[in-house]
Amino acid sequence: MKKFIARTLILALVFLFIIQCYEPGKVVETANRYTSYLAPRTLYWGSTGEEVRIAQDKLRRWGYYDGAVDGVFGARTYRAVRRFQERNGLSVDGIIGPATARALGMPSAYAAQAGSSQGVNRSADEYLLARCVHGEARGEPYVGKVAVAAVVLNRVRHPSFPNTIAGVIYQPLAFTAVADGQINLTPDKDSIRAARDALNGWDPTYGCLYYWNPATATSKWIWSRKVMLKIGKHWFGL
Repeated sequence: MKKFIARTLILALVFLFIIQCYEPGKVVETANRYTSYLAPRTLYWGSTGEEVRIAQDKLRRWGYYDGAVDGVFGARTYRAVRRFQERNGLSVDGIIGPATARALGMPSAYAAQAGSSQGVNRSADEYLLARCVHGEARGEPYVGKVAVAAVVLNRVRHPSFPNTIAGVIYQPLAFTAVADGQINLTPDKDSIRAARDALNGWDPTYGCLYYWNPATATSKWIWSRKVMLKIGKHWFGL
């Protein structure tokens, strides 16, 4: 009887220990920290942080970069990345995405992100495109969201623009959502669906390469574009 009680107490203590260790809130918190640590980050003009510092250090040691290793992705870093990409057979877009990170020997948790440096990689590019749609067209009608995604894809196919979705989106000064950080917001279901519809071939703009909001546009140059159609608050043109 004593042995039975002792075993029961031991099992009860073990059970309580497991419950304490695997408290849902703690599990979620731990998972979030782990995911955040492993989550890869695309580096582009305007990015800051330790990953940028690591890239700058490597590029300077290899003769591509002559600026300060300060963790700020500016014009010199951008040009250095492009030179590195050109000499190493990578897509020349000035962005440190998965392929460029691998070529630079960046930390494996960063460089292991799936995706192609050339053309369209469905899973990675769909989410990035959705982030762009969410940042640029949040509040627009659904067809307007698809239209923004279509403009990005039209630029990918056009010889005057970078030939990757990341290259187009992160091209310096190309999109307000990148400049003000809204590109980093989590896209909603409509934005993800709009990106998917555009990737599947829906182009409500019929080939447009530009869009702008006439009420907020500050670029004088954009007014030289030929307006083809209007969807929601955006004008689309060539």
